[in-house]
Amino acid sequence: MSSLHVLIIGGGPGGLCLAQGLKKKGVSFGVYERDRSLTSRLQGYRVHINPTGSKALHQCLPNHLYKAFVDTCGGLGGKVTFLTEHMDKLLELDSAQRDSVNSHQSVSRITLRQVLLSGLEDAVQFGKAFTRYFFRDDGKIVAEFADGSYATGDVLVGADGGSSRVRNQFLPHAQRIDTGVIGIAGKLILDGANGNGITREFLDGIALISAEGGLGMFIAPQIFANGHAQNTDLGGNDAAYRPAMGPLFDNTKSYVMWALSGRRQTLLPQEPAQSLGAEALKRIAQAKISGWHREFRSLIAKSDPATVSCLPIRTSVPIGSWPTQRLTLLGDAIHSMTPFRGIGANVALRDAANLCNALFAANAHATDLLPAIHAYESEMIRYGFRAVRESLKAMEQILDDRAVRRTISRASFKMLQSTPPKVKHWVFRRMGED
Repeated sequence: MSSLHVLIIGGGPGGLCLAQGLKKKGVSFGVYERDRSLTSRLQGYRVHINPTGSKALHQCLPNHLYKAFVDTCGGLGGKVTFLTEHMDKLLELDSAQRDSVNSHQSVSRITLRQVLLSGLEDAVQFGKAFTRYFFRDDGKIVAEFADGSYATGDVLVGADGGSSRVRNQFLPHAQRIDTGVIGIAGKLILDGANGNGITREFLDGIALISAEGGLGMFIAPQIFANGHAQNTDLGGNDAAYRPAMGPLFDNTKSYVMWALSGRRQTLLPQEPAQSLGAEALKRIAQAKISGWHREFRSLIAKSDPATVSCLPIRTSVPIGSWPTQRLTLLGDAIHSMTPFRGIGANVALRDAANLCNALFAANAHATDLLPAIHAYESEMIRYGFRAVRESLKAMEQILDDRAVRRTISRASFKMLQSTPPKVKHWVFRRMGED
């Protein structure tokens, strides 16, 4: 077999991490992204990178880009705190950071994409909406796009997200379903007066709240030294992004992010979320927590409505293995999961690093192509759908509105709070990890 050429459909974190890894290892590739430009589909807020994701980025990125990733991360704080809606502390965990690779990081979604796109400008084609693939008689695989163009390669990788068109053709039985849960999220930019009066509980680390009425809340800081990101060239406000910037997409200033979640009938019983503007969503979030402690109410009240958005929570349905072909999937294209464990991006990055190794081995003739892909898929199905199940379980636990369950859970947390730190860390050793 001659050298491989890999077609990557989708320019999200997983697809771009794979592209960076293939470039680093000298394997030919092309990336085809449906967005027409860098700013066509901006996504705000932070993304949690755990040690698995960080190691994958370290493997795939050249040293200067991995350093740029680390430099543009915001501080997570050193704690994870479980609170009631009345601000009673149930359990506090200290987060021990080992080094820049084996640690938990917090980075803007936009900034991460900018880092991953760096150096790939000639290999990424925008405005390429995938429509279908087919095989030629010689075994090559061809991707067809909505503009009438084609791309031919030896392997096709579907990295095109939860609504993957590659998956829909390749594995039409692989379902992605609506959980019936939605989230309303926003952020409070910490500039000037906004930073005053915010409780240290929201600045020192992540806060998790499971409240009465089947509501949950996630609060996380994105804190930069001196209040601003170190590397503003990759901070989300470079020339390509500046025209589309607003409070939601400003990634250079410190902020606190919040996300209120619940069943659709609990949060938005009257009308679909898509029909509501940011002001209305903020008012709904405020109304739903009107009985909560003033610190929670103040956090939402001070947030700029322009930073508020709504997201329906979906998840994939685990499936078994499939016959190996010269195409495969990674990330949300196959194992889309709820955000309630904060591990989705990390599993996609793990996929990218593992698939990169498999394709490199096949390209170097250390193994045949189909066995290499099969080995990648077997492992990916195991850990990917495990993460799907655990993320769904976490969602159900947080939003459980049964009083008895909540009482037992809170009593368990309080009991753990009185135990030595090493016991708490053992119990929560996999928190935030896939």
